Amino acid sequence: MSRRSLATVTALLLCASLSGCVSDGKRTDMNMQEAADRADAILDAVLNEIQPEVQWTHGPTTTGSCDVTRRRTVMTIVSAERRGSFLGVVDRFWRKGGYRIKAINNDVDVPAIFAQTKDGFGVTLSIGGKGQAFFEVDSPCVKESEVAESTTPPNGPAYENVYPLPRPNVRSDFWSAGAS
Repeated sequence: MSRRSLATVTALLLCASLSGCVSDGKRTDMNMQEAADRADAILDAVLNEIQPEVQWTHGPTTTGSCDVTRRRTVMTIVSAERRGSFLGVVDRFWRKGGYRIKAINNDVDVPAIFAQTKDGFGVTLSIGGKGQAFFEVDSPCVKESEVAESTTPPNGPAYENVYPLPRPNVRSDFWSAGAS
């Protein structure tokens, strides 16, 4: 076997063993529902890490031709004075978990962190208007399947069939400190 053929075979075996991918780029080790469940676990973990607790609700779940996006919207007001702390908690948690930080937007009004898990899920925390935090998890390309809504209940109102979601409306002695 030539060195080039050996390198190709090795690369394909490594790809298959690490990520379950095949030649069409799709992961064969999970389908869209399993990817949605993994995204929920990622979101559960980061939100459980934030202390004091913030109130959150589900954002829309969307699917592409081979990917799933789960979203959670924080309904607790995160004041301008506390945004750095909020972002810091998440950044440290993701780094400790082995996530690769891909980019940080240090904008004063709309900061964000973009990261990726070891298994290829893209994770984002962005702060929007009125200090509202948004979490998003995008799956890698996986096998097509039906995707059910998340079974994780929000820790506040569900805001079912409400679009757009309201601005943050929950005050926290800590996270909202200094917000008017």
